[in-house]
Amino acid sequence: MTASKEPRARWSRDENGIPQIVSDDISGLHWGMGYCHAMDRGLQMLIMRILGRGRAAELLDGSDEMVEVDRFFRRMNWSGGTAAAATSLSPEARAASEAYRDGVNARFSESVPWELRLVGVRPEPWTIEDSLLLARMAGFLTLAQSQGELERLFVEMVQAGIDDGHLEALFPGSTQGLDRSMLSQVELGERMVPEAVKWGVAAPRMMASNNWCVSGERTASGAAMLGNDPHLETNRLPNVWVEQSFRWPDGYALLMTMPGLPAPLVGRNEHLSWGATYTFMDAIDSWVEECRDGKFRRADAWVHFDRRVETIKRKKGKAIVETFWENQHGVLDGDATRAGHRLATRWAGADGGSQSINALIPMWTARTVAQGMAAFADVESSFNWVFADSAGDIGYQMSGLMPKRSEDWSGFAPRPGWDERFDWKGFVPADELPKVHNPPDGMVVTANQDLNHLGRAKPINAPMGDYRARRITELLQTRDGHDVDSFRAIQMDTYSIQAAEFLEILTPLLGGGPIADALRAWDCRYEIHSTGPTAFELFYAELLVEMFGPASGAEVIEHLRDATGTFIDFYQNFDRILVAESSPWLGSRSREEVWRAALARVRDARPEPWGHRNRLTLSNMFFGGKLPRFLGFDRGPVPIPGGRATPHQGQIYLAAGRLTSFAPSLRLVADMSTPILHSALCGGPSDRRFSKWYTSGVDGWRAGRLKVRKPPSRS
Repeated sequence: MTASKEPRARWSRDENGIPQIVSDDISGLHWGMGYCHAMDRGLQMLIMRILGRGRAAELLDGSDEMVEVDRFFRRMNWSGGTAAAATSLSPEARAASEAYRDGVNARFSESVPWELRLVGVRPEPWTIEDSLLLARMAGFLTLAQSQGELERLFVEMVQAGIDDGHLEALFPGSTQGLDRSMLSQVELGERMVPEAVKWGVAAPRMMASNNWCVSGERTASGAAMLGNDPHLETNRLPNVWVEQSFRWPDGYALLMTMPGLPAPLVGRNEHLSWGATYTFMDAIDSWVEECRDGKFRRADAWVHFDRRVETIKRKKGKAIVETFWENQHGVLDGDATRAGHRLATRWAGADGGSQSINALIPMWTARTVAQGMAAFADVESSFNWVFADSAGDIGYQMSGLMPKRSEDWSGFAPRPGWDERFDWKGFVPADELPKVHNPPDGMVVTANQDLNHLGRAKPINAPMGDYRARRITELLQTRDGHDVDSFRAIQMDTYSIQAAEFLEILTPLLGGGPIADALRAWDCRYEIHSTGPTAFELFYAELLVEMFGPASGAEVIEHLRDATGTFIDFYQNFDRILVAESSPWLGSRSREEVWRAALARVRDARPEPWGHRNRLTLSNMFFGGKLPRFLGFDRGPVPIPGGRATPHQGQIYLAAGRLTSFAPSLRLVADMSTPILHSALCGGPSDRRFSKWYTSGVDGWRAGRLKVRKPPSRS
């Protein structure tokens, strides 16, 4: 097929429905990428743009819930300043973005998703600024958001009277320079723990992905290999990723792309493969601002905030006018006209997007690990990138804008906004971020763990647990001659080092009962037919309350456990205390007493198979599970193997009142001795319900099968 009246690219589908895009030049590839994104994921792109602009209540649904969504995006103001950011695109990136834009609009001139016509939306033409908006959204709505929520929780704990000993045990280094008096005066608008959930502070008796690469010495082919499985929300249709394959006269690329973004994100070309996981970089900070009459204190002076007025229109109902107050520290949480202390929060990537696209465009033709590391070092959002090339090199590079802070401030706890010592001093140079090229042991593994030791800068102050990284490393080290099958097996592995280490303490305490029986028989694998994972998770949930409830309030811990991602993202902080023999959180009790008390809460429970408990429905992103199941817009329920600490992560939880998940959104394996990319996607190429490609990849993804993707034909 010719992809428009102007044949700048040709496209067809392979046997798996993946677009094969062929052009005479790379500009034409971007045009074809945009055309096929709009064809296969047009609804996804347009909804993300509506959300990012804060216009969902106006165009989609005027409910109070959607107004709150709009209020969030208006507050973040990612659509502001995109025109200015577009002027920073390099000539190559601008040409690519313009070609992509033209391809998108060529498709939308032919057809617009019927769902938007249903609600009366006539989409405006796609712009370069829209792609920059989606780049900002993709960078924040992941772990930058989680880091900000954890830091907000810390302030709430200080205000609730949790003492320094408890805080330091939970968040090491957090109490250095802590000003309790100042934080106690802060009026919090947005809270991790709602006001209705009361902190019960006791008397002083006593919050994800994998990739790795190995050198040829460890592979059957003798060539370097790479594996990647980003763990993102998987309970939505379509998937956040879309697979596309490209061919031009001088090369090819087999990629995972994101709708709306004109760039080669993850995959391989003829000479180089690369993959990504999220980095737990602290790129978001808060400052305490002393406010009055629309001004903030700066040393001994009072300075006017910038005042931004936003009107949120509703599909039905009266428009809402919101006022946001901003300064060099970001957006204020509250009203600056009232005297008091409030937090202003800034994310490092809020004004970004263009630098990332500039960095990614050269990846079409990059040939070496060194070139890949240099390119991705300039990406503004925080990721861990691993590389393998056809010459046998491997490497790792962290990306992201890391703020330069005062030497006595990690960025975790808020500092006074009136003291200029705590202002950001620009960003840390990319060459100081963690990285490694051809490590002596011939492997690199990242799984959201602490990687500070690999760089001069120390970007991570709240990493995810290292259990998955340790398990992957163990599996890579236990054999030589790795191949596609062994990498696939690692991606599907459900063994939990966390559970194994906890059971060393728990087993002598078990006694009798169904939970004890299930745990004794368990091999620490989170398989869907096993009752062991359920038994362990029932115990673990109660252990969190038993350990942290006495000092914080059981209701608070239950809320954090059941309605937020705090224990999902930052479980290492809590596990460190759960297994410690001595901690302020134990109070006057021993560790064994706490564990026995938690076990007693669930001793007589009858654990069901893990797949009965850990399952999700893939819901259509537009209708959100509101249509009858027989219409086929949703798929499931689908049992998900794995847990928080297994290489095949499988976490399903509530966050902000919405069911979400961490699981492998895609899998890919590249052996650089061949021109092939092996991949699996949870979903399908298309967001069109009545397309044969809507959920065509789900069964293969569930079974752990990998598609064989070859370079497109030149014809």
